[in-house]
Amino acid sequence: MFRLTLAAAAAGAMGWGIRGQFGHETGAMIAGVLVSLVVVSMLRPHSPAHWAMRAVALGTIGAGVGGAMTYGQTIGLTQDPALVGSWAALRWGLLGLALKGGLWIGIFGVLLGMGLGTVRYRARELWLVALAAVALAMLGTWLLNEPYDPAQRDLPRFYFSASWHWRPDAIDLRPRREVWGGLLLALTALAAYTRWVRGDDLAWRLAGWGSLGGAVGFPLGQALQAYHAWNPEVFARGIWVALDPYVNWWNAMETTFGAVMGASLAFGAWHNRSGIAVATTTPDTDGAHEPGALPVGLEWAGLSVHAALLLIAEFTDVPVLSRYADVPLVMGVLPLALVAGGRSAPAVIALPMTLLPIAGKTVRQLVYQQHAVGPLVGWVGYAVVPMALMCAAAWWLVRGTRAGPRDGPAVQVALLLAVWVYFALNFAFFGYPWPWTAWTNRTLHALVFAACALLVTWVCQPEPAPRPVTR
Repeated sequence: MFRLTLAAAAAGAMGWGIRGQFGHETGAMIAGVLVSLVVVSMLRPHSPAHWAMRAVALGTIGAGVGGAMTYGQTIGLTQDPALVGSWAALRWGLLGLALKGGLWIGIFGVLLGMGLGTVRYRARELWLVALAAVALAMLGTWLLNEPYDPAQRDLPRFYFSASWHWRPDAIDLRPRREVWGGLLLALTALAAYTRWVRGDDLAWRLAGWGSLGGAVGFPLGQALQAYHAWNPEVFARGIWVALDPYVNWWNAMETTFGAVMGASLAFGAWHNRSGIAVATTTPDTDGAHEPGALPVGLEWAGLSVHAALLLIAEFTDVPVLSRYADVPLVMGVLPLALVAGGRSAPAVIALPMTLLPIAGKTVRQLVYQQHAVGPLVGWVGYAVVPMALMCAAAWWLVRGTRAGPRDGPAVQVALLLAVWVYFALNFAFFGYPWPWTAWTNRTLHALVFAACALLVTWVCQPEPAPRPVTR
């Protein structure tokens, strides 16, 4: 239990800290895939790859859903210079972070639990459930996050972003639209469906553990950053005089949040491990002959459509389509059905599809915005090679679904590959802050991420598969 919780905390700290450089939904999927791979590979180290990657992919999608919520201004309530000293604003901001963090990781937990448990969800079922969740999210947003008319200073009653309630004389406020009410209704309905309709105890229990980790981790991490903003005199003396210029307090908040939520989900999964499916190697473990399995052509057509929509949403301003990743739960509808009914989709979505926008953003930042490297070197080093490695890992996992005992170590190798690929891309994004060069406010956290990557590598070494007993 200790090794699992430690590894998941390290994976969550690194993944969530890296997330901050790459954006909300797709960035959060980094932490989703790393924590899910840790939990799956350590609790069922010798399971067939298709079963394992289905759980990982569902968890990865779940981690991305909550990224539709805005939270920057909620953090601002606790540390903006104009509000420092207002205990009421601090309490309200931390309450908002607890609510948003609990919803974010609660959805992560319920979907991870749906993949780990003994209840088998089919493609058509998850398609319909996801569509219903989108409708409920819209309803919840209308019920709890309206009215929203900043021009008339008309905001919802329960509002956790910048408002004139806290700064009545401000003329430069730009209140953000909140959608937490929609995710609250969707998560409640999804947890109720898994428990009362499908009898999936593990899913709703992990929803609770995820909600706990998010509700504690987000405000706890921000409390550190707020303390720094509220108490500058503390950091003007002693060791802090030398250290404070190199501490990225925003990253400190993110890594704390990620560590707490990763540890909570891992502990919850371990505590409820009796509900995890004992996946065995059978002729049908690759999913190709399961009832309701998607035809191969339809599966790959769906993957192609999802990849195209993801790229359009991340890198263009095409009307309507550029909102694909912003509307709560919409981005998860198609991939959820593909993961539930596809043979290749779980590994493809968890590995290369999660990396795709991250690699693209790295190229955009380093090649076209900072001009740190030329296009050829940038595209090859930051996109082609990482994507090739992830595609090869996905191909290995899909091809190995009939390989039986070798599947477990393959999933662990995929975990280690993901850890170091994301670390390397973030290290490049940070401008290669080697500790023997002049330090910046990114050097210290680059070392933190390196320590997390090394810890996951040490704890999650692939184990040899058990040999069959011969008589």
